[in-house]
Amino acid sequence: MTPDEIDAFLAEERTCRLATTSSARGPRLTALWFVWHDGSVWLNSLVASQRWADLRHDSRVAILVDAGVGYHELRGVEMTGAVEIVGEVPRNGAPIAELEAPEQLFSSKYRGTPEPTYDGKHGWLRVRPSHVFSWDFRKIPRVEA
Repeated sequence: MTPDEIDAFLAEERTCRLATTSSARGPRLTALWFVWHDGSVWLNSLVASQRWADLRHDSRVAILVDAGVGYHELRGVEMTGAVEIVGEVPRNGAPIAELEAPEQLFSSKYRGTPEPTYDGKHGWLRVRPSHVFSWDFRKIPRVEA
């Protein structure tokens, strides 16, 4: 995919898979809602979760966003990087300029309103990808038999 195609794809898709490493169990994979903003993946995660504990132990992650059912529909983006915690933990809504756009995008995407809500259980994670890999099997020419 081109950079513009990656941006459009990540803005459209709703669920990513986040790979972390647990000190006790090794690799773990969880599904999360996300937003793509300003070249970063923004994740809103429960802070009282094994995922959050894993990330406190080892901030390195892999993220996969994919779509398609049939072979010639498959497309996706894989990213690697490290998470950084942004804002207070848990997030209580104190004004933080860096979170204004991601929170509005997240709330619009998943709740249908740009006004964010705060439950005192979630925190924000940002991943600035160090590597991005993409594929789009829709671009593979079909050979008619």
